[in-house]
Amino acid sequence: MIIVAVALILGVLFGGFILIPRGSKSGQTKVDSNASNNKASKIYSKGEVSLHNKRNDCWITIKDKVYDITSYVEEHPGGDAILTHAGDDSTEGFYGPQHATRVFDMIDDFYIGDLEK
Repeated sequence: MIIVAVALILGVLFGGFILIPRGSKSGQTKVDSNASNNKASKIYSKGEVSLHNKRNDCWITIKDKVYDITSYVEEHPGGDAILTHAGDDSTEGFYGPQHATRVFDMIDDFYIGDLEK
């Protein structure tokens, strides 16, 4: 009976070590999602961004980051509303109540660089 109990306890402990993911060790830092894109961060001026203001060539800025959203324009659930700030700052519209939280995960896929300060 004691052997069974010890075996059960050891099995639970061993299973816990295997199945429970370990947290990050102290001293490790979280990698920025933009850094994981393996894209060299380029700096764009407002003038450069403003040239990309059409349906077939559409860039926007959000919090001083530049995004090429051309491939997403036709898929945008809000239709042409995405073109309202094409070539310009879309920060206010992007964080509006009409957007589901999934857009915050999607936007990193379109990141191409930073806005010149």
